[in-house]
Amino acid sequence: MALLRDRMAEDLRIRNYSPRTIETYVSMMQRFAHQFDKPPSQLGLAEIRAFQVRLIEQKVSWSLFNQAVCALRFFFRVTLPRDFAVEHIPFAKRKRPLPTVLSVEEVRRLLAAPSNTKHRTILSLIYATGLRLTEATHLRVSDIDGERMTVHVRRGKGGKPRMVPMSAALRAQLRAYWLLDRPRDYLFPGKRPDRPLHETSVQHAIAKARLEARIEKPASVHTLRHSYATHLLEMGVDLRTIQQLLGHGSLSTTSIYVHVTGRLLDSANKAIDLLAIPT
Repeated sequence: MALLRDRMAEDLRIRNYSPRTIETYVSMMQRFAHQFDKPPSQLGLAEIRAFQVRLIEQKVSWSLFNQAVCALRFFFRVTLPRDFAVEHIPFAKRKRPLPTVLSVEEVRRLLAAPSNTKHRTILSLIYATGLRLTEATHLRVSDIDGERMTVHVRRGKGGKPRMVPMSAALRAQLRAYWLLDRPRDYLFPGKRPDRPLHETSVQHAIAKARLEARIEKPASVHTLRHSYATHLLEMGVDLRTIQQLLGHGSLSTTSIYVHVTGRLLDSANKAIDLLAIPT
């Protein structure tokens, strides 16, 4: 398995997969082989089906299940091609609940809560640009262009870079943070200056801020990204532009915010109806 594992990792690197994806795919193949105590070269469709059934019995998330499918498809299509059609390895049907979205006032309270300047600044940046958590933690000081008012996202999902506009308020906040902490490489360094801030630190920061701001919604770091997209849509920004800002590969992914906005407007209308004074 060690030889095949190294070969799979090389195949993934050649195709410019991210280090995290490589680690995930290789780990999934190790998990697959471990279940049958045999190398993948001795396993086929029957074992793949049994592996998927086992994942379902373990009640893994749909995302983890589909990561396993992607790993299996890649391995048996590229690293160790087989005579069966890998496209027949089924994905799990994704359930897409509407995302949690904060109101503008809730966002203000949440971002004002952290006492730690670094935490307050990175959470503000995530909301003001719609960045994913990993994209934000891996920003470099050189990625901030104050003259052009842009943030250069180099580690976008799927390895796709993009440019995101930056408001004057965010630029001022980033400037104040930089003057205080003076980061040299990573904009938000961790305990070691040559390493980015750990994602867990940011997740703990927003959990604490949510409690201090007395927000009852189950807000997470990703909720700031959802709120950014929804607020842009409510301001009249078109879906195609929001798709590009978020770095979505498909417009259908972005279109979920249409449903979120509709839900919010419907709730607002119902509230107004309750306040109507009968004549």
